[in-house]
Amino acid sequence: MEILGYLAAIIAAVAFAVLVVYLVKVLKETRRTMSHVADTLEGLEKQMEGITVETTALLNKTNKLAEDINDKSTRLNTLVDGVKDIGDSVKNFTQSIRTVSESVSTVAEENKETTAQAVKWSTVFMELFNRNKNK
Repeated sequence: MEILGYLAAIIAAVAFAVLVVYLVKVLKETRRTMSHVADTLEGLEKQMEGITVETTALLNKTNKLAEDINDKSTRLNTLVDGVKDIGDSVKNFTQSIRTVSESVSTVAEENKETTAQAVKWSTVFMELFNRNKNK
């Protein structure tokens, strides 16, 4: 029975040795993997720094562009107000012309008979003048 105890101890020792060898291999692979992960994260950090710089520059340009658009929009509003004022002036002028035209039409309609008589008398005077001229 003693041999069995020794044999069990040897088997346990060999199993423990095999376990330790495999554990060492696993730990070495884990260390190598962690090294690769660290290298990858370091590269990613450098890329993120570059992206951050580019993003900051893009935000600055965007802010400048927004300020420029606001400035031009303000100027354009001034121009639109001026055009509106011109439109109002033209509208008032047109209204004034319409009023004068209606007044002239009304006066002409009211004085139609007087105008007709004036035309007849001017025709008579022209005929008399032409007769006297011929003589």
